[in-house]
Amino acid sequence: MTGRPERDDLPEWLRPVAAAATTMTSAELARYAPDPPESARPAAVLMLFGESDGAPDLLFIERAHDMRSHPGQLAFPGGAADPDDAGAAATALREAAEEVGVDPAGVDVFGALPRLWLPPSNFAVTTVLGWWREPNPVAVVDPAEVASVFRVPIAELLAPEHRFMVRHPSGWKGPAFAIDTSAADRELILWGFTAGVVSRLFSYVGWERPWDESRMRPLPVVGGFPR
Repeated sequence: MTGRPERDDLPEWLRPVAAAATTMTSAELARYAPDPPESARPAAVLMLFGESDGAPDLLFIERAHDMRSHPGQLAFPGGAADPDDAGAAATALREAAEEVGVDPAGVDVFGALPRLWLPPSNFAVTTVLGWWREPNPVAVVDPAEVASVFRVPIAELLAPEHRFMVRHPSGWKGPAFAIDTSAADRELILWGFTAGVVSRLFSYVGWERPWDESRMRPLPVVGGFPR
């Protein structure tokens, strides 16, 4: 991994995201953004931007279906900080390597989004922004945590027909994205924390296209729980 690159070292299309990392607030990143309590456990995820066939994309994992928390949900690679991690970037890169084999040497970290507190798990999560300068093949390394891994074109995420709202049984509502991938035998739905970060960041940098926010769909269920 190199140090934080200058914006001139990033693809032109990615520079608005680098700029957003210096100005975006937690209130602009999440609808509910209280300060984490002192008891919150630090964690980090890697929002890894790359290019496939010349088109911008993002790396996602599908969490294992038998996990106790968030089974089957789509997410960025990441997890809790280890005592030896030298900050959020080190945590995110280590987790991405352990979960799906991302080579940290090919990733340029160019910023981070504001920490967000997740009360149910009491994690204070930092979204680390990375440019996949030298992509390497990735695959499931730890099947106890990851069911599948795939790269999704950003154009697919921005397509209005792939966007809708979902409602949790608790009454919570939030943005979601339909994702078609050869890594699974069904349509996958990106929702929850990760979808919120993607949706709000893309809106902030001006990438979002108008979509029908009145369109509501139920959440898929894995192991008896919404995934």
